[in-house]
Amino acid sequence: MSIHEECGVFGVIAPEPINAASISYYGLYALQHRGQESCGIVVNDDGLFVSHKDMGLVSEVFSGDILSRMPLGKMAVAHARYGTTGGTNRNNCQPIEVNHQKGRMALAHNGNLANAAELRNELELSGAIFHTTSDTETIAYIVTKERLTSPSIEEAVSRAMNILDGAYSLVLMSAQKLICARDPYGFRPLCFGKTPDGVYVVASESCAIKAVGGEVIRDVEPGEILVFSDSGYVSRREHCGKKPKKLCIFEYIYFARPDSRIDGVSVHEARFRAGRVLAQTHPVKADIVVGVPDSGLDAALGYSEESGIPYRIGLIKNKYIGRTFIEPDSRLDKVKIKLSAIEDVVRGKRVVLVDDSIVRGTTSGRLVKLMREAGAKEVHMRISSPPFLHPCYYGTDIDSEQHLIACHHSTDEIAGIISADSLGYLPIDSLSCLTGNCEYCSACFGGDYPTKIPTDTRKDRFEQRLSQLPPKKKKKE
Repeated sequence: MSIHEECGVFGVIAPEPINAASISYYGLYALQHRGQESCGIVVNDDGLFVSHKDMGLVSEVFSGDILSRMPLGKMAVAHARYGTTGGTNRNNCQPIEVNHQKGRMALAHNGNLANAAELRNELELSGAIFHTTSDTETIAYIVTKERLTSPSIEEAVSRAMNILDGAYSLVLMSAQKLICARDPYGFRPLCFGKTPDGVYVVASESCAIKAVGGEVIRDVEPGEILVFSDSGYVSRREHCGKKPKKLCIFEYIYFARPDSRIDGVSVHEARFRAGRVLAQTHPVKADIVVGVPDSGLDAALGYSEESGIPYRIGLIKNKYIGRTFIEPDSRLDKVKIKLSAIEDVVRGKRVVLVDDSIVRGTTSGRLVKLMREAGAKEVHMRISSPPFLHPCYYGTDIDSEQHLIACHHSTDEIAGIISADSLGYLPIDSLSCLTGNCEYCSACFGGDYPTKIPTDTRKDRFEQRLSQLPPKKKKKE
């Protein structure tokens, strides 16, 4: 089991009709690391919404032929999804489109609501019929409901934010406006920029803005609503400062691309600093430092610089494997298919192996085995995050303590389970060194939740019932 984040969002608005689908395609490509299950683009062609959504990677869902058939338009919203909640099916592809009494809306969302089950139950009791199992449809229903009595779509979003609790970075498109909003805690990142030809771009990460030729203006502040139109953009701040800032610390440790900046902090520098702290708190005599691609590489560089132990490229990643590749035969190790050790680098060496996290321990055990099979004399595992001890309710798929190895074993016991000569985690009280003065949420490590803990985290009651059915009896031969 590895950690995954829910998704990446992207939006574009231009003064004149442009190839908004193509720009969105490249934006999603830059955000592919945030969601590899499904993706979608909705283009606003003078008030007519044209969309394409499907399961798979961006390059698989959007062929050249499909992109060529998408119309020109002044606006578009796009989404790349990894489903931490809800089922894995096409119904849950985003952006979600809504036709209501006052017009059209397309909405893309990153994060999880803490009060999703409660809100969904209330909506269903009032007659709402859901077609997906994601939080995004709940948000769309609430915004639509508020829009029916609001003077504008942005006012509807503002009223909806009084009801929603939890993590949500939104990009929303109406017939005339592009709107983005970030929850008052700022759990998930969101930023915006502008291209030289006057096109505004909104994205989960700054790397996507740069990928389409734009310059980052700034991050969207927690609680802020930005309203883009032909005349520019307006900031609404009535929800700013109402909650303490709680950006997910795992954005810096794992989720985001190292070339992104989130809330003014370089992701690369944050990981580099984590590696330096690991070298200070968990030193070891070794010959080389090796990072696990991709999110362990920057921390490995930091460990090497602080410790003076040479950094070497000891693992090579197969860059042509995505989530859609066929799982290998049970006799084959999928870690070996995704990663390959360079024997000439590690043979006979005492290796410090740096990775971002340990969940169940199965992947770490395979990595250690890979090093030993390549001839490593010793393998010392170093993890650039604290041990996972608690579920996450804000968009990371850690939904239970049952599968977290650190909940059931000590550090020394885990080292034995994964066959490492030693194991060291980033101390939880050192997390602040990653972000400087930026406040963050680390509930998955320490259990200090910013919101009320949900009592019901089920997203699809029908799937839950099916999973409880007894297994089919095998037919007699």
